[in-house]
Amino acid sequence: MLEKRDYDVVVVGSGPNGLAAAIFMQQKGLSVLLLEGKPTIGGGLRTAELTLPGFKHDICSAVHPLAAASPFFGTLPLSLHGLEYIYPEIDCAHPLDDGTAAILKGTTEETAAGLGADEEAYLKLIKPVVTDWPLIAPDVLGPLHFPKHPLLMARFGLPALTSASHLVNRFKTTQARALFAGMAAHSIQPLSNLATSAVALVLMANGHLKGWPIPKGGSNQIANALESYFVSLGGKIETNTYITSLQQLPSAHAFLFDVTPKQLLQIAGHKFSSIYKWQLERYRYGPGVFKIDWALDGPIPFKAEECRKGGTVHLGNTFEEIADGEQQIWNGKHPEKPFVLMAQPSISDPTRAPHGKHSVWAYCHVPNGSTEDMTGIIENQVERYAPGFKDVILARHTMNSAQMQEYNPNYIGGDINGGVIDLGQLFTRPALRWSPYKTSAKGIYMCSSSTPPGGGVHGMCGYNAAKKIVADLDL
Repeated sequence: MLEKRDYDVVVVGSGPNGLAAAIFMQQKGLSVLLLEGKPTIGGGLRTAELTLPGFKHDICSAVHPLAAASPFFGTLPLSLHGLEYIYPEIDCAHPLDDGTAAILKGTTEETAAGLGADEEAYLKLIKPVVTDWPLIAPDVLGPLHFPKHPLLMARFGLPALTSASHLVNRFKTTQARALFAGMAAHSIQPLSNLATSAVALVLMANGHLKGWPIPKGGSNQIANALESYFVSLGGKIETNTYITSLQQLPSAHAFLFDVTPKQLLQIAGHKFSSIYKWQLERYRYGPGVFKIDWALDGPIPFKAEECRKGGTVHLGNTFEEIADGEQQIWNGKHPEKPFVLMAQPSISDPTRAPHGKHSVWAYCHVPNGSTEDMTGIIENQVERYAPGFKDVILARHTMNSAQMQEYNPNYIGGDINGGVIDLGQLFTRPALRWSPYKTSAKGIYMCSSSTPPGGGVHGMCGYNAAKKIVADLDL
């Protein structure tokens, strides 16, 4: 029997991981207080009129294949709490300079059919991941441990742990190689790094399983649904409560922080062992992002018709060009033709912009902490594939890497993945421990994207951390 405290658990930070953890523990009968420093909850799940009235822009994340496919979120009645996903006609389009485009759409067969000579190679690579994913997802999206399905995990792991630069050699066509490059570049590191293939495989497989949906009305609707369900279970939320010290917290049996190692050291570093503190201090953050939101007078006039239907568009031309750009960023440079990730929510969700207008979101990778203005460079990349794009811009809103961190303290130097997701930090983030969610101090835990499985709106970092807390409290 636990002695009486103000709460059983206090969760600091209301991003998708903090919300997931709070929900799971409340489901298990614990009393949970969720604290948020900003006036509204959500972390990377926020939407606002950043440009002009009536134009809704997702401030951080916009497209949600991992949320739709999350093993934990999938168990929650979020549709009953207002969440509705919209599925674009084409999940992702990748235009090339010759006016064609590779696309991720529907089934593996539909996508493969558009890749010409690489049809069979695509099916051979992706179909096993699609087939096995429902069984291996909890293991892939969890801490390092012996998997429930070791043979299936091995079938996934052998190609996944290779570099994208190596695995792409399974493809011969420019289209297939470019499509794979755009997926792997979500890892925000050189495509020659080991395990960059994992990100590409997971994103493509989930496109075929659950699609790449957007939430109707904005990404904040995911946070709102999670909040509504949590409160319906009896959970409590306090906003405008920015935590910088353990002294600010009420008494509890456990404290769970949805923050990165940098903030955790500031809040509770004095409680940690010297070895654990040493590991957190050496945690590595990756490149940042420069983001633009546009209010447009009409749709983007892409040369490739498929791009006009794509909820997500990857701009970067060939595998070689994207790989070169990502390597330049890793080396501290700003490429003239960076890989640009674009979301066009208003083409399938008319609530995002006034009638006939469009709201569009895009970012490129930059060196960590960069304050370089990439507006012209990004807009040139869009114009390259959509001549006349600049003529439909009504207004824009930009955020450099430093401003991204100012908006969300978890984005250290603009790093939206919560730290480099390379082989050295894939399973051992943020430190090499039996449980990556448990710190060296009794009762203090961590659940941000700086823990396995890393970045993305899937809630699995929070879910895994919450399971550890419930086990430790012997409930």
